[in-house]
Amino acid sequence: MAIKQTLFVAAAALCLAACASVGQDYATRLSARQQAYATAAGAPVNSFRYVSLWSWEPLSDQQLAVYTRANEAWLLDMDGKCRNLQFTNHIGLTSSVSEVSARFDRVITGGADAPCFIKQIRPVDIAKLNSPQQGKPREVEEVARPAK
Repeated sequence: MAIKQTLFVAAAALCLAACASVGQDYATRLSARQQAYATAAGAPVNSFRYVSLWSWEPLSDQQLAVYTRANEAWLLDMDGKCRNLQFTNHIGLTSSVSEVSARFDRVITGGADAPCFIKQIRPVDIAKLNSPQQGKPREVEEVARPAK
């Protein structure tokens, strides 16, 4: 009986370690993505034209990237935490005469959640965002093939 308990505890510990590793990988990827957007974002603007939402990417509970076209993106900083932003399946943006404005318009994440006010809007340079490591040359590690 003690052997079964020991094996169970060991298996549980391995599962927890695997979960922690996955969580760290996700946090590392998310941090890198946030840094990439911050590097590619320009100076704050008051508003942007909005006809439809092409795509969006949550970066945290206070930051969101929205694409109005395949080659046009905006980095939105929220005024406080935006509930369920990282977990919702859909979002909406308020606008006035097809224009989303900082400090006036909001991001909507769901029926029961309060809208999130947009504190700051920055245009994203898509070419800079998509460049390999944002302009840094890729490092290649060469390893000799093992002899047979």
